[in-house]
Amino acid sequence: MTTEERAEKAASLRQAHTHNCCQAVAAVLTEELPIAAETVFELAAGFAGGMGNMEGTCGAMVGAATAVGLQMQGSRGAVVKTRAIQEDFTRRCGALLCKDLKGVGTGKVLCPCEDCVRNAVRAYDAVMGEGGNKQ
Repeated sequence: MTTEERAEKAASLRQAHTHNCCQAVAAVLTEELPIAAETVFELAAGFAGGMGNMEGTCGAMVGAATAVGLQMQGSRGAVVKTRAIQEDFTRRCGALLCKDLKGVGTGKVLCPCEDCVRNAVRAYDAVMGEGGNKQ
């Protein structure tokens, strides 16, 4: 599956209201790993809405970071990859915190949830390689 196909699949999961932002990204990015989809879904459940109050990191970015950890099996290099994904995501979306992305306090939405989800997948693939195969 190409990056854009994965990005659209993740956005579709979010739009269908079956997955929060974190779950949608993590599900798509880990579907070829030897881990149960239900486990990934449950693991990512608490990271919606900027960690529940819009004050934290966007859930889509957390989903990408979760996928890095699972892909790299917890290696120390996961932090370096996650930082690079975060920088790419922030460049694409205009912010990292959920409240900033959603325009809380400013009234200006920088990036709707579905686009955050798409951009998290794009940033992940840009750093990890399409399909998450580059380490």
